[in-house]
Amino acid sequence: MTNIVLASGNIGKIREIQAILQNDKILPQSQFNVVEPEETGSTFVENAIIKARNAAKYCNLPAIADDSGLVVDALGGAPGVFSARYAGTGASDQANLDKLLIDMQGIPMEQRSARFICLMVYLRHANDPTPIIAQGVWEGRILMQAMGSNGFGYDPVFWLSDYQCSSAQLAPEVKNSLSHRGQALRILSQQLAGR
Repeated sequence: MTNIVLASGNIGKIREIQAILQNDKILPQSQFNVVEPEETGSTFVENAIIKARNAAKYCNLPAIADDSGLVVDALGGAPGVFSARYAGTGASDQANLDKLLIDMQGIPMEQRSARFICLMVYLRHANDPTPIIAQGVWEGRILMQAMGSNGFGYDPVFWLSDYQCSSAQLAPEVKNSLSHRGQALRILSQQLAGR
């Protein structure tokens, strides 16, 4: 069993990743007092690599990191890599969601296409020149108002036509089976099986 540090302290992410990568032991970077790096990348993959490289360096272990966000076509791809800080640094999920709804005012439903994207990266060590990269994409539309109380972030306004509900109205296990993060994690797991 290989110890792998996750460049996150999010307990939910750790549980989700551990459930899929059962042959490895996933450790939160908070266990190692890792200083968070500044996410200076202009793409999800750049930010994921920055986070994984930082965690691997501090912990001297292989590392997994993800960077994800919401891409809205009518907003030219925003909030994109700024999804967690769309309403400003340190903004709450609610503040980010409110800003999105304000920015989307007047845009008809048929022009509200959007997708959640997750880029997940595995580095064998801090100087690994060939990271393993997996991508998950989850298509939907942005609602006019929030619906549902499950999930977090933009889930209450992310409409899934096939299920006729928002992401925040899905049971957690259904969301995990469909989501961008779940997709990326399953792809990464298949790639890691051959390492």
